[in-house]
Amino acid sequence: MGFQAPGSTLLLAACLAAVCSAGSAGSDAPRGVAVGFVFDPRAKCEPPCEHAGICIRNDTCFCSRGYEGETCQYANCYPKCKNGGQCLRPGKCRCPPGFGGRYCHKVTCDGGCWNGGECIAVNGVAKCICPSSWTGSKCQEAICPQGCRNGGICVAPGICSCLEGWLGGACHTAVCTQPCLNGGKCISPNKCRCRPPHSGPRCEERRKSH
Repeated sequence: MGFQAPGSTLLLAACLAAVCSAGSAGSDAPRGVAVGFVFDPRAKCEPPCEHAGICIRNDTCFCSRGYEGETCQYANCYPKCKNGGQCLRPGKCRCPPGFGGRYCHKVTCDGGCWNGGECIAVNGVAKCICPSSWTGSKCQEAICPQGCRNGGICVAPGICSCLEGWLGGACHTAVCTQPCLNGGKCISPNKCRCRPPHSGPRCEERRKSH
């Protein structure tokens, strides 16, 4: 089983049962009890201790600062890696997609969030939270509550870009370059719906009654 070193100085045989003081009596300096184990210079550890760990008893490693585990095989990051990050070496985390920073504590959305969107972690996944008038993975798609009809495209909140021949907030009004006559109504680009007894492209003809 691996032991974690309490500091950069390795205490092996000294002060086994004594209290070690860092200052004179009455001082506020920290005090501590030395590590209570016996170092055997003939000890063998299989598999061997890693990352400068020292074999202190048979199959027992004393780990240097920043490592832990039975053979000191695991790096130890403090603070610990957040959001599913993996500790590669002491103080160095490998972060999953969507997270960054030294300890994977920063949320990062690939490509950023547009139009005032905010990048946050939702159930461990980085995503953009969009204002009410935008949607899409990056908040790149405008929302037109009225909808865009007849092939129109929403290009900004509440604003449709219409195909030629259509007008209106929802691209719902057809355009006839020449007006419909005799009460006819423009129902699609350059197409009139006529009122009886009129007919023709512009409702300009009147049927003769027999």
